[in-house]
Amino acid sequence: MNGREINWTALVIVVLLFVVVAVMGFLAAKWRRGPDVEGLHSLDEWGLGGRGFGTWITWFLLGGDLYTAYTFVAVPAAMWATGAVSGFFAVPYTIVLYPIIFIIMSRLWSVSHRHGYVTSADFVGGRYGSRWLSLAVAVTGIVATMPYIALQLVGIKAVLTVLGLGSSGNVLLTDLPLILAFVVLAAYTYTSGLRAPAMIAVVKDLLIYLAVIVAVIYLPIKFGGWDTIFNSAQAKLGTVSQATGKPAGVFIPAAANYSAYWSLALGSAMALFMYPHSVTAVLASKARNTIRRNAAILPLYSLMLGFLALLGFVAIQAGTKPIDLDGSVNPQLVVPQLFLDHFPAWFAGIALAAIAIGALVPAAIMSIAAANMFTRNIYRDFIRPDVDARTEAKVSKIVSLVVKVGALVFVIAMDQSAAINMQLLGGIWILQTFPAVVAGLYTRWFDRWALLAGWAVGIVFGTVSAYNVVNPVTKAHFGGSVAAFPGTDFSVYIAVSAFALNLVVAVVLTVVLRALKVRTGEDLTRPTDYAADETDPKVVQIEQTQHYTQPGGPSPVA
Repeated sequence: MNGREINWTALVIVVLLFVVVAVMGFLAAKWRRGPDVEGLHSLDEWGLGGRGFGTWITWFLLGGDLYTAYTFVAVPAAMWATGAVSGFFAVPYTIVLYPIIFIIMSRLWSVSHRHGYVTSADFVGGRYGSRWLSLAVAVTGIVATMPYIALQLVGIKAVLTVLGLGSSGNVLLTDLPLILAFVVLAAYTYTSGLRAPAMIAVVKDLLIYLAVIVAVIYLPIKFGGWDTIFNSAQAKLGTVSQATGKPAGVFIPAAANYSAYWSLALGSAMALFMYPHSVTAVLASKARNTIRRNAAILPLYSLMLGFLALLGFVAIQAGTKPIDLDGSVNPQLVVPQLFLDHFPAWFAGIALAAIAIGALVPAAIMSIAAANMFTRNIYRDFIRPDVDARTEAKVSKIVSLVVKVGALVFVIAMDQSAAINMQLLGGIWILQTFPAVVAGLYTRWFDRWALLAGWAVGIVFGTVSAYNVVNPVTKAHFGGSVAAFPGTDFSVYIAVSAFALNLVVAVVLTVVLRALKVRTGEDLTRPTDYAADETDPKVVQIEQTQHYTQPGGPSPVA
């Protein structure tokens, strides 16, 4: 049995804050709805919040979407366990990310608003006239998002474990709070759509900022300053592991680690805005310049993430013992345990509630985004091309429930390492949609079949390469995210290697198919689409006439 005692003060705080955000989630159904909107009966209203979020709402929404509960749990956990390469790369990666948002996502916003696109696969289908390429992007997005949702549950489970709600001998006691939390999440997401996580994200981010700022000021003072903390981290990470015969981790990356470090940062930055939930948050904003302003102010989250990562080193100096229900060491418990050990119970409750709420926001957005992709790019394109907007919304609501249930079953029925391995694969897979989406925003040169072949080659190569990485301790496959770049001794992020191969195949096949004069699909977009703003007459027309009655543009034809 689990020997933990329930921390009732912290638990009460967590429950109260959860109830508050749950109520907000249900009330959000009527938030920012115009007088002519009777209900959330279209994907524009339910799945994109009416496409009307301004700068600050978008800032909180994107922050809640990108900086998830698993981020807050996993980044310091990686710093505690293995150091900078697997942990701190997240900071430069989020810094590299924002120029990508500024340049690329504003163009996607414009063309999507001109044509009423709801997903990136909508754009790909319209740009290349290929529902098969659109399907590939959609399926990749859905499959890659599922383990991402599951990992949000890992964050909640970490909170429940350190609070004492769990027992190695009582599965029901362990999983029941998790199930109840996701039932509530499913209910208010079904009712309120994207408005719910947008409203809740404000509370979540304020709580996170409060917890992190207090922690990075108070804890270093308590444990002798950053110099002492860094010395302890260096000593721990430099200790040779008996299982591998190598140092336990990396304090400061050596030259041999540079390629892994920069490729993890760059590849992750390129991949993040290919995820459906990231695109959904972008398309929900009301103006092109809203995206650009957010690209300028979102780096504040990167500063917070840097401080949060360093809490992993603080936990080393503090002697934090992240012991799971079965008595094993679980690095994912480091930050929740650190707060519970060294803060008053009421403040620890606030911090733990921030992590738990930090799971609900992205999980809601991810399930909505995955459901939108299924509805638009599978149900509409292949099953019912004449579907109306109201039916689209109904289908998407139902699919969002199925997605959440699937993620819940995944976490309960399988161990945590399976979810982490699937998330590793998800990052590799989603980057393979980059050529079709991003290249399409700038050029129509690539052939649709060449892009599809490149995508397939990248998916297969990335999956096989990830499988061949064996954990040196557990001897399990999918044991890491880096491997030698083909033909070299440089270790790089597998997704980057797969992306490079994907791009080579797409370029070569495009040249061949152009030479053979293979017919290209119809491009439904025009050059002026990519710079349109909210005041553009076509955008205004779509918003006034198609928001609630039509699915938003014709289905692409193969």
